[in-house]
Amino acid sequence: MNPLVNPATNSSRLLSLDFMRGLIMIFLALESTGLYEHVYIASMGTPFHGLSMQFFHHPWHGLRFWDLIQPGFMYMAGISMALSVSKQEKTGLPWKDSFRKILRRCALLFFWGVLNYAVTPTGLELALSNVLTQLAFTILIAFLIFRWPFMAQLAVCIGLLLVREALYRYTHIPGFDQPFTNQHNFGNYMELVLVKRINPEGWVSINWIPTAVHTIAGALTGKLLLNGKEKIKPMLFWAAVCLVLGYGLDLSGITPIIKRIATSSFTLVSLGYCLAGFALSYYWIDVLGYRNRLKFFTIVGMNSIFIYLFFEIVGSRWFNSYVIAISGGIMKWVNTPPIWSAVISSLCIFALEWGLCYFLYRKKIFFRL
Repeated sequence: MNPLVNPATNSSRLLSLDFMRGLIMIFLALESTGLYEHVYIASMGTPFHGLSMQFFHHPWHGLRFWDLIQPGFMYMAGISMALSVSKQEKTGLPWKDSFRKILRRCALLFFWGVLNYAVTPTGLELALSNVLTQLAFTILIAFLIFRWPFMAQLAVCIGLLLVREALYRYTHIPGFDQPFTNQHNFGNYMELVLVKRINPEGWVSINWIPTAVHTIAGALTGKLLLNGKEKIKPMLFWAAVCLVLGYGLDLSGITPIIKRIATSSFTLVSLGYCLAGFALSYYWIDVLGYRNRLKFFTIVGMNSIFIYLFFEIVGSRWFNSYVIAISGGIMKWVNTPPIWSAVISSLCIFALEWGLCYFLYRKKIFFRL
């Protein structure tokens, strides 16, 4: 029997994956509407202000909820790749043809990632630190070692983290020899080499080296779901290992948790949360069969790349301001306070984007890269 089949529903679709992808994309879509900034302002002086800060990246050393969104996205991409490649293998597709498909997908991810950030008010700029360009590299790495044994893939993950540490600690480039200091680390130097400028917030393009571990772990999870008899316990075991190692490196002072330069401790801790979160989702949805009331999330998860590109490119450059002009104008007619008018406008933008996903779902239109 197919290990993904749920006896209670006789469905072979991994609904927990669609749910998790949809949940992540909904968080990102709400962020793109400006909702979190509005809630942050509205919650000042209330007990909810600290909670609202969890929806922003930590400025440097530390971890917030929002720092887990990109690792989750990359981890889910690894699971999806594993299921897709395994399906191709079952249909007899030669490896070289699968490789061509992956190369095409990675090229498209890289193209859309560059295009997304290339057009700025001051002209064209090159940026390689966003999630799509990072995925272009991490998916390719995960694919190339997909058929390797588990221990060999684990060794690659450890090697990637060690390479990352060695580059930051031992290159000793003048002015960029402080491994955990913003604007003075090896990643900042590589920004000068690759894109000719340093990001003032500290984001770096070479984060794909350590965060390839997220996508490889996702691919290994996909393999486990397809072939393993016991699924939940291994995921929880490795989640605990990653959390203990990651927090141990941070608390001991060896390697601080810093999302913006993807330190090894950050990579491990975020992966631990990804594994634990997906294990819980898989157990609740695909094992116990609690599949009701998930459509709100799954219809977004089924078109995750499309809606991401929509709100990042179309939304940020035109759609959002157009909706705000209409909804904000209506709110003025009824004397709505500005901050609540902004919140309502953000929710209107999100509702329309969700409605677009629902339309595509009803028409059975699913965009894939």
